[in-house]
Amino acid sequence: MEVILDKAQNQLQQNLPFVLYCKPNSDMVIGLFQQNDELYKVHDFTEKGFVFASFDGNQTYLIPENQSEIAGVVCDKKKGDVFEREFKDPSAATKNNFERLVAKGIQAIEKDEFKKVVLSRKETVDLVDFDLATVFEKLVRLYPATFVYCFFHPKVGMWLGATPEQLLKANVNVFETMALAGTQKDSGSGEIIWEKKEKEEQQYVTDYIVSVLQGVALEVSVTQPYSVKAGSVWHIKTDIWGVLNSNSSLQQVIHLLHPTPAVCGLPKEQSKAFILENENYDRSFYTGFLGELNSSFATDSVSSNLFVNLRCMQIVASQAYLYMGCGITKDSVPEKEWSESINKSMTMKKVL
Repeated sequence: MEVILDKAQNQLQQNLPFVLYCKPNSDMVIGLFQQNDELYKVHDFTEKGFVFASFDGNQTYLIPENQSEIAGVVCDKKKGDVFEREFKDPSAATKNNFERLVAKGIQAIEKDEFKKVVLSRKETVDLVDFDLATVFEKLVRLYPATFVYCFFHPKVGMWLGATPEQLLKANVNVFETMALAGTQKDSGSGEIIWEKKEKEEQQYVTDYIVSVLQGVALEVSVTQPYSVKAGSVWHIKTDIWGVLNSNSSLQQVIHLLHPTPAVCGLPKEQSKAFILENENYDRSFYTGFLGELNSSFATDSVSSNLFVNLRCMQIVASQAYLYMGCGITKDSVPEKEWSESINKSMTMKKVL
């Protein structure tokens, strides 16, 4: 892995764009190293390369295959020792603000404004001797079942993450996606028991995704919900797959799915409006999406493999901005949602 990490450091020193990523349960780290510093945009999703899109959909950028050197190395995902530093708890004011925001979301649900909303917060952590190679390697080792990435563009900034949620995998007209919702901390007990709130939240997400896909697909299949671990938390997951109509475009399917109810809410427009009005910060690329777009360098066929940008952080000078969100339904309890956001923040804090 050293070779590809050195390449990334070299791009960074020259202020040139690059992305490093490792797909879930894969031992291959892939790098796209752009040969100029131009900011390319995605216009109609027929482009080829690595896409990086914001939550609001206003910024959809691309590291193009045809402007990049592409490299891949097999990495060792054996767990090494991770020495965790102590982090001071967020301030009481931060806690109160988030719990107030959650309470406001619950009130809106009780007034039937929407069924579910995902509310998030941003936390700033001071960095001590941040080293890109070390942090990326830790992410790959600690979270082998997630999509791990480091994206850098001088005109966008640097983002790293380990996301458990696939937005869409599409190969010609065959697609796969998932409904992922509900969170609980791993207690090490082995048995995972879900409460009504989490089960309902996950069902909302599943029903929504299936209903929108039925409009563009010949067939849609769904598994039973099951528990899946991502870092130190568990989620409920349902796999969804099928075959698209011959006249359905990738752009159309992405616009139907993004933002999913797992990062926005239900109905989509009402919950998104509430988020933009009440969260009081810019999510930027958090809860956007990223991944391979019409890529063909690794396989014989052209395929797209996109993920939702969760469990991520933005690196700015000597600080990391961490982003955490919680799904709010009528049964939510503000104090519990605060605890959930703390648990989710540990995914990134563990590698700093």
